[in-house]
Amino acid sequence: MPGAKPGDTVKVHYTGRFEDGSVFDTSQGKDPLEFTMGQRQVIRGFEETVAELGPGESTSTTIEAPEAYGERMEELLFEVDKARFPEEIEPAVGDQLELNQPEGGTVEVVVSQIEGDTVTLDANHPLAGRRLTFDIHLVDISADDSDGEATP
Repeated sequence: MPGAKPGDTVKVHYTGRFEDGSVFDTSQGKDPLEFTMGQRQVIRGFEETVAELGPGESTSTTIEAPEAYGERMEELLFEVDKARFPEEIEPAVGDQLELNQPEGGTVEVVVSQIEGDTVTLDANHPLAGRRLTFDIHLVDISADDSDGEATP
């Protein structure tokens, strides 16, 4: 009976595609993806689909942006003067950078545009705003026992 429940550990193989059919990620040729249900380790729509499968079952599902990586947010685009970059960094469109935040931690950004001395950085997730299709095969479920430890 289908049904990985919150706390269960699952192993899945998957292939993620954009609407045009191009693959953006896959576990094929690698170990299956392993995660604990209900722990927000994968996007919501992906986990909801896995919860409907039993071991050995496969499905294909399309996940809209809000249930995937969210919509793109214009407020996560910001302009920086090129002079603020360290001397050894010459930014180019497509570069991925990690910025230190004033309150601690880091944020990953992508250089999305350069006009003169102004560099536009994008802190949106690269898959934000995208409708995603996943082919999912549930390999295994390890049920959560009463001690909170996974068992086969």
